[in-house]
Amino acid sequence: MFIREIEERDNKQVESLIRTCLIEFGANKPGTAWTDPHLGDFYNLYQNEGSKYWVVEENAKIVAGCGIGPIEGFPNICELQKMYALKETRGTGISSELLHVVLEFAKKHYEQCYLETLSKMVAANKFYAKNGFTALEKPLNESEHFACDTWYLKTL
Repeated sequence: MFIREIEERDNKQVESLIRTCLIEFGANKPGTAWTDPHLGDFYNLYQNEGSKYWVVEENAKIVAGCGIGPIEGFPNICELQKMYALKETRGTGISSELLHVVLEFAKKHYEQCYLETLSKMVAANKFYAKNGFTALEKPLNESEHFACDTWYLKTL
């Protein structure tokens, strides 16, 4: 497995990865990434300064991914976006490596990193806490991910 920046050819596989994970957790509904209009075009979405998306590839298959992007109205805070890993990839340590790469990039552009997730993604919540993210009582702002019920912030 290796980590690299997203390429245009990865768009469909990344969309499939995210949809597979959302179905697994019953999050294939409005208010989650499920209805994100950019889900199949991350290569183009993450071309702006302060934005980037990485994938984990194994045997020509995208098995995990994660991005960083700005949050409107919060110039010094980025958002950890669309971090997903296929079930068979979890527990291998690659997600920790991926998060490290993503946060190293974020440190060059931002002071803090925010994320939104679902409380029923228990392992993900433990992962974020283990990696220095602190739970918040409410979201930083209202986003299109209104189904998310758990929020974190990390000082970079």
